[in-house]
Amino acid sequence: MDWLTAPFELAFQQRALLGGSLAAIALAVIGTWVVIRGMTFLGDALIHGVVPGIALAVLLDFNVLIGAAIAAAVMIGGIGLVHRQTAFSEDTGIGLLFVGMLGLGVILISRSDSYTGDLTSILFGDALGVSTGDLAVLAVVVAVTLVVSALFYRAFLVLAFNEEKAQMLGLRPRLAHGVMLGLITLGIVGSFQTVGTLLVLGLLVGPPATASLLVQRVPAIMAVAAGIGVFSVASGLVISYHADTSGSATMAVVPIALFFVVLAVQSVRRGRSPAEG
Repeated sequence: MDWLTAPFELAFQQRALLGGSLAAIALAVIGTWVVIRGMTFLGDALIHGVVPGIALAVLLDFNVLIGAAIAAAVMIGGIGLVHRQTAFSEDTGIGLLFVGMLGLGVILISRSDSYTGDLTSILFGDALGVSTGDLAVLAVVVAVTLVVSALFYRAFLVLAFNEEKAQMLGLRPRLAHGVMLGLITLGIVGSFQTVGTLLVLGLLVGPPATASLLVQRVPAIMAVAAGIGVFSVASGLVISYHADTSGSATMAVVPIALFFVVLAVQSVRRGRSPAEG
């Protein structure tokens, strides 16, 4: 039992657990829509897209959340511009800005005197450096995520499966899509301090993808994904404490590993079913 409780005896480790759990809950709810709609590539691009905004905030010494939000807005606007003004698919704009925004972010960070430290902190987070202010931000992110998902539940659900039907039912799919992008951005911006921009995707996609293998209804997927996310944070912190590895990276890897474990178990069961029959 001491092996499980020892990592959480100190206050900063407790904040890491609480912050990671709040991030996991918000990302599980948002990630459910990302997985259902097949928006993983866009989600990954947005994660990279906030890097220059964060870098600029570090260089000019203003709130990194504001910088990240501005960069995400530029990213979304750029993707829409490429899609509207050319014959290319939306994926082309995503791919172009994916690389461009990440490269710009690294260029900006390289202007900092503490280049290596800033880059590591932005890209990989600092789970053990979560402050009381970070916890307050994450609590707001969770509350907004739950409220918006409840209010737009029907619009998000119909949009996820049939955009034309959403239009026919008067659910304003463009507005719903915009709100969904806003939620994704909110989750990324609110969580990067805890798990880092490059590792957010593990908690954004891993738990919902795993949950969708186990249950079918959207609310159930969200609930199971949240449970998997919190478990991933707690177990990731325990493993990182004893193995002396990066807490943020370990938290992000656990849900991916769980996905393949569940997938393997289900594959074995499907393979046995015909023989048993």
